[in-house]
Amino acid sequence: MILAGDVGGTKTVLAIYAGRTQVPANPVYETRFKSADYACFETILKEFLDHTCATPQAACFGVAGPVKNRRCRITNLPWEISADEIKKSCGIPEVSLINDLKAIAVAVPHLDKGALFTLNPGKPDPLGNMAIVAPGTGLGIAFLVWTGARYRAFASEGGHTAFSPRDSREVNLLAFLTRRYGHVSFERVCSGSQLPNIYEYFLENKIFPEPAWLKEKLAAAADRTPVIVETALKKEADICVATLDMFVHALGTITGNMAVTLLPTGGIYLGGGIPPRILKRLTQPDFLGRIADKGRFVSLCADMPVHVILDSKAALHGAAWYGFENLKFGVPAPNQ
Repeated sequence: MILAGDVGGTKTVLAIYAGRTQVPANPVYETRFKSADYACFETILKEFLDHTCATPQAACFGVAGPVKNRRCRITNLPWEISADEIKKSCGIPEVSLINDLKAIAVAVPHLDKGALFTLNPGKPDPLGNMAIVAPGTGLGIAFLVWTGARYRAFASEGGHTAFSPRDSREVNLLAFLTRRYGHVSFERVCSGSQLPNIYEYFLENKIFPEPAWLKEKLAAAADRTPVIVETALKKEADICVATLDMFVHALGTITGNMAVTLLPTGGIYLGGGIPPRILKRLTQPDFLGRIADKGRFVSLCADMPVHVILDSKAALHGAAWYGFENLKFGVPAPNQ
């Protein structure tokens, strides 16, 4: 019996699986928690275990942050999680922490066609590297490499690489954000929590007007990003359309950067909560054009398959599969 978890800045999902074949469709228990409502992850975990009375033999948690020495400080929450402390306090014999994007990467080889939306079928290499670029609360990046026997997943913090503008408007956005933050990563532009930065750039520089009805709607919203995105998709305000356009272009740039860095001839997979919500916008040719716009490597990048992951619980399922592999092989991997 495995306890699996997807621990993020917005939500935490925990599930119990009785066996590997029960992943993904048949958890014994599954519960979603709003992360910000809890002071620490251990409180959620103990609440879940008390409610389910489960006694898992192993646990694996995909966590939104870098894992070092079996510990993780969650990037967008004041949480620090220790695999060893969980092992002691909860009595779970084996506990692993892996980066949440690594968890999604573990899930990718298991995804069926119904869990994917293909933007570019490309020319896939069946044993080629794969890349995962996932704009959600933050911007996560991971990759998979074929070992000769199976795919092995690797985490990264590539979303924190420096934002690289491609046109004059993006250069001005970089200057705007540099004054605000100093270092400007792609995550400052290509993530759900930071998308309003683009909107504010247009607003403060008076590039587009802000309709009064939109101003009121944004002021009343707990999260402005869904309002901006929905308004853009409906084409109800130019400032929102331009915001989403710049988001998509920047996402295409970072994805293209990963294409030439990781050479994912086996496929590029867009995860996170945002791509499934903006599928209509991603199907427009400028997004794939940004990915392939790599000078002498245009043809190479254009041949790489590009898919959107539709399974909103891919990180949870990947953590479960990873947990069963750990249980099978006996010990957690180093630093996890």
